Amino acid sequence: MNAQPLHTGQQATSAQPPSTLTVKAVAAGIRRRVLEHTLRNNGGYLSQACSSADILATLYLRVMRLGPSIAPLIPRAFAGVPSRDNPNAFTGAGYNGPRAPELDRFIFSPVHYALVLYALLIELGRLGPDALEAFNTDGSTVELIGAEHSPGHELTAGSLGQALSQAGGIALARRLRGETGRVWVFMSDGEFQEGQTWEAFAALAHHRIGNLGVYIDANAQQCDGPMTDVMTIEPLADRLRAFGAEVHEVDGHDSEALAAPALARLSGSGAGTGATPRAVTATASTPQHQAEPAPTDQPLVVIARTDPCRGIELLRERAPKLHYLRFKTTAEQDAYEDLLEHWQDSSSQ
Repeated sequence: MNAQPLHTGQQATSAQPPSTLTVKAVAAGIRRRVLEHTLRNNGGYLSQACSSADILATLYLRVMRLGPSIAPLIPRAFAGVPSRDNPNAFTGAGYNGPRAPELDRFIFSPVHYALVLYALLIELGRLGPDALEAFNTDGSTVELIGAEHSPGHELTAGSLGQALSQAGGIALARRLRGETGRVWVFMSDGEFQEGQTWEAFAALAHHRIGNLGVYIDANAQQCDGPMTDVMTIEPLADRLRAFGAEVHEVDGHDSEALAAPALARLSGSGAGTGATPRAVTATASTPQHQAEPAPTDQPLVVIARTDPCRGIELLRERAPKLHYLRFKTTAEQDAYEDLLEHWQDSSSQ
């Protein structure tokens, strides 16, 4: 059974994010909401919001072609896992709009970033602010670690590294059907310590899956500490190019730099870009796996070099242990409360 995106209940009304929204404002709103939630619950994935907010805001506002949300502003309770015998099962993909051949699909891989995605959807009017009242409560789909039924999620992606393989299959199926919509994947750099990620890139290159784009939050952190201490993945760009990807390294807090590789690929301008993946016809003399891929056959990868303390300098006092924040003292919590109050005062002026 294919679980369908949720499309009942109270509807989001905006066809697309209002044109007045900017990446800078949305990214600031994400950080503010995640900080507020972290204070309320004495815990949260705050550094992930700091590093990824600009990437996600750029994807939704400048890169992806999505329709209006078809999901309720206040998410439904968990209705069970998809199966042939469960017609009530749903996914959270409806918050990214309907499925249509010409529209893009978004695959969210590091599902411990779920709160960051919820905050983004709220900033864009695709999810109601009150949805966070049910965060991580029994029976709620607004989970701490997102799953296929959580707002904005299409797949259950953890353990880390599994989403890219699933996204590759979706992109290949779309190409075979002749659909023009693309598949975009958001990943964390820690996932490149997983072997399945590299198997996925090998498959993407072999099958010439050029209608898939990957944005990587390269914040150099994972749950056990700095990537360089746990297990380095560098030189990441060179490794990915060796696997057959078109790779760009950019400042992950610069919206123009983040959007440029995707927009170039979509417009068909520049070297190593193109609008539509070409069909590769293998012959007896030139098997498909030996044929030189056209630029548009290559998966597009944007390595976004980010700062896990961006916008919240207080976090640097916790470095290098930044994966999950809990306040250790009243004084520390007060300092973060003061920062939130300052942000709230500034936004109201």
